[in-house]
Amino acid sequence: MTVMAESASDSRQLASNGDALYRFSSQALLAIVWTSSFIFGLYILANYAAAYFENDLLRWNNVLPEIYDPSQPKASIGIGLHFAAGGFILVLGGMQLIDSIRSNYPRVHHWTGRLYIFLSMVAAIGGLSFIAIKGTVGGLVMDIGFSLYGVLMFVAAVQTVRYAMARQLLNHQAWAWRLYALAIGSWLYRMDYGLWLILTDWVGHTEEFNGWFDHIMAFLFYIPNLLIVELMIRARSQESSKRLRTTASVTMLGCGLLLIIATWGFARVAWLPAIADFLLS
Repeated sequence: MTVMAESASDSRQLASNGDALYRFSSQALLAIVWTSSFIFGLYILANYAAAYFENDLLRWNNVLPEIYDPSQPKASIGIGLHFAAGGFILVLGGMQLIDSIRSNYPRVHHWTGRLYIFLSMVAAIGGLSFIAIKGTVGGLVMDIGFSLYGVLMFVAAVQTVRYAMARQLLNHQAWAWRLYALAIGSWLYRMDYGLWLILTDWVGHTEEFNGWFDHIMAFLFYIPNLLIVELMIRARSQESSKRLRTTASVTMLGCGLLLIIATWGFARVAWLPAIADFLLS
């Protein structure tokens, strides 16, 4: 009961710290991101699960070449765990950040949170093991970018648990936001590449993923997410200025609008048809 009381008190403090625009924009962005990444998570599970059950793991190479290599089973297991765990954390992640679930259903939050943290660690370790054994298709730059991503995800998962166990709610929530910003990286990776294809017809991209845009993308799918989350964390503070909150609010609303447009296009063309095919097959 004491922990629940502290949680409610801290939540009220957070609510009082932000103005109406900040609260609306942060809640709207979370809803948009979770909806889009939830659909994408189901798509990942359906796409890669279908390949597994149909004994056609070479289909994993349709998105990124050389992901599946029959001659390196350990690397394939690592990337398979990364895909499976990644799909589930996209489905579960946004649920952990919803205030009403945390306040009204604390047991749901705690148990799904434990599963979410565990799967985040599995996704990080699986991806890192794949890079250590086989390496990425894009070479050194991609190896560095993706390895840093895996390390940051693992650290964020550990910190989220550590502050939860210490009952330091504000720090726990801050690290949970950082973890979610990393968890949606695979979703944004596809979104960014898809938008770049539409806008530029693959300028800066090569089939070996070693073009100048590929090198940028080795870091772009998670660093901007972390920067936006850091802006949100600082804007919610009592010491934050109105200008900072307004900047954060406008940034979140702009990102939300862009994501709505992109999600509609990708879900209609690729994600929903793949999910439907898996369910109806």
